[in-house]
Amino acid sequence: MTSALIDLSDDANYILNMVKARFELKNKSDAVNFVLTEFAKDSLEPQLRPEYARKLQKIRKQKGNVYASLAEMKKGYE
Repeated sequence: MTSALIDLSDDANYILNMVKARFELKNKSDAVNFVLTEFAKDSLEPQLRPEYARKLQKIRKQKGNVYASLAEMKKGYE
């Protein structure tokens, strides 16, 4: 786990406390993690999401025919 010392504005601190209370989180660290996770779900491009990376790995593991060119693929089906 990584530790970070951050400076929050009064407004950001208030919002973090509201998130902490609203979702019954133990501490501000949990609130920051929650906010960042929700941001990632809503805002990151799909190729940057961890679940997309796992899905891509599964696809890459699937076996199939590999062709160097379209012509080579057509030969295989003729």
